[in-house]
Amino acid sequence: MAVKIRLKRMGANKSPFYRIVVADSRSPRDGRFIETVGTYNPVANPAIVDINEEKALQWLQNGAKPSDTVRNLLSSQGIMEKFHNIKNGK
Repeated sequence: MAVKIRLKRMGANKSPFYRIVVADSRSPRDGRFIETVGTYNPVANPAIVDINEEKALQWLQNGAKPSDTVRNLLSSQGIMEKFHNIKNGK
């Protein structure tokens, strides 16, 4: 089972709000998911990103692959750097 960390769209028309979820890659974008890792609100100025760092790191260590957008969000929060340091034993 290929597991991905990706965005699940919520909110009204022209007012998107996203949950950052861990899901099977075969499930639909807004369908079943395994666990919610955080939220992302791009409408706010500046955009609000709230990620549970422990859960995200644990899923990354277990082999979950982030989507491009989620990878950028994780990088902006410094989580990808911590993951690479843990992975490389630093």
